Amino acid sequence: MRIFADSACDLPKSFYEKNSVTLIPLRVHIDETEYLDIMTIEAKQVYTEIRQGKQPKTSQASPEQFLTLFEELAQSGEEGLYIAFSSQLSGTHNTAVMIREQVKEDFPNFKLTIIDSQCASLGCGLLVKEAARLKSVGEPLERIEEIIRFKAKHMEHLFTVEDLDYMARGGRVSKTSAVIGGLLNIKPLLQVEHGKLVPIEKLRGRKKVMKRIIELMEERGEKLSEQTIAICHGDDEDFALEMKLLVEETFHPKETEIHVIGSVIGAHTGPGTLGVFFLNQLQPIERKV
Repeated sequence: MRIFADSACDLPKSFYEKNSVTLIPLRVHIDETEYLDIMTIEAKQVYTEIRQGKQPKTSQASPEQFLTLFEELAQSGEEGLYIAFSSQLSGTHNTAVMIREQVKEDFPNFKLTIIDSQCASLGCGLLVKEAARLKSVGEPLERIEEIIRFKAKHMEHLFTVEDLDYMARGGRVSKTSAVIGGLLNIKPLLQVEHGKLVPIEKLRGRKKVMKRIIELMEERGEKLSEQTIAICHGDDEDFALEMKLLVEETFHPKETEIHVIGSVIGAHTGPGTLGVFFLNQLQPIERKV
C-alpha cells in the first residue's frame, strides 16, 4: 500500500523520505516564478518575501502531477491512500478525485482511497503520521481509512495570526473579518469549522492568546496526556517554544512536536502565526446494545 500526502500538511521533507510517503507539492508563485512547495522552495524564503512587502500566491497541485502518480500506482497493482488538504481551502482534493476516476477508465481495478481531511497544516499532518504508523505495523487499508476518517472528524485546530490581512488577500477569511486593531495589539484566534478557517475571538497580546488556547484545550481535548500535540509556527520558533512549554506544563502530553508552517499555508497566514492541534475524542464511544 502506498500513502500520498500533499505539502499543505506541513510535515518536513525528511518525514516523506523516512516513511516512504509520496509527496504531492502544491505550488507557490513569487513574481513570475513558480515553485513546488518543499521541493523547490523552503518556507523561510516565503516569509522573507512577505516581510519585504511581496505577496506570494499559491495554486493547487496540478492534474498532471496526479495523473503521473496515479497511473504509476495503477500499473503497480498496489492500493493507495491519499489524505488531502481540506477541500474548503484548496481545489487539490477535487482534482485528485477527478484524476482518479480518469485513471479508473483504463485500470478498472485501480484502488485509491482519497480522504478529504477537512484539516489544515499539522491537523492534516498528524493524520498522515498516524496513517504511516498504522501501515508500518501492518494494518490493512480499510482499517487505516476508518481510523483516519474518525481522527479527521475530531481534530481541533486553534490558530492565531499576526495580521488577518494576509488571509483576507488570499480569500481564506472574509475582508470584514480582517478588521484588526493592530495598534492595540489585538490578536485574532481562529479555528477550523467544516474545513474552513473561522475567526472566533480577538484578544489583546500574545500572553492572553496563549492562555485562551490552553483554556480551550482544557474544554475540548480528551485525555491530552495520552496524545501527541502538534504546534506550528510562521517563522517564529520562540513563540512556538513558549507555547510548547505552556502545553507541557499544563497537560503533560505523550509527545509535543513543532514544525514551521510550510510555504503554501504560510503565504496566506504570514509571519508570526501559531497553531495548536489536538483531538477532542480519542476513539469511538462504544454503545451498549
